[in-house]
Amino acid sequence: MTAEHVLVHVTTDSEESAHGLADSAVRARLAACAQIEGPITSVYWWEGEVQQGQEWRVSCKTTAARYPALESHLLDRHPYDTPEIIATPITGGSAVYLAWVTEEVSSS
Repeated sequence: MTAEHVLVHVTTDSEESAHGLADSAVRARLAACAQIEGPITSVYWWEGEVQQGQEWRVSCKTTAARYPALESHLLDRHPYDTPEIIATPITGGSAVYLAWVTEEVSSS
């Protein structure tokens, strides 16, 4: 089964950057909705060492068909060299909500 909708998570280093990514994705009709959470603490390997820092998470709702364009959009605007961009299939949910997501990212 292939999911028609995906939840896309991206993290960034500041609240300002998170708002910029969320706003631009929604305005470009690549995400129907984007939510910002943070600050969160991330612990990760980078350049051979364990690093730790505060980040903000942006969660975007879109269709599987629009995901490649959303990923490209986020990569073009992201301040990191290797940003976390993860798409998770939405395998269930409110039919009315998911129809709204489809409608919003299909509008021009």
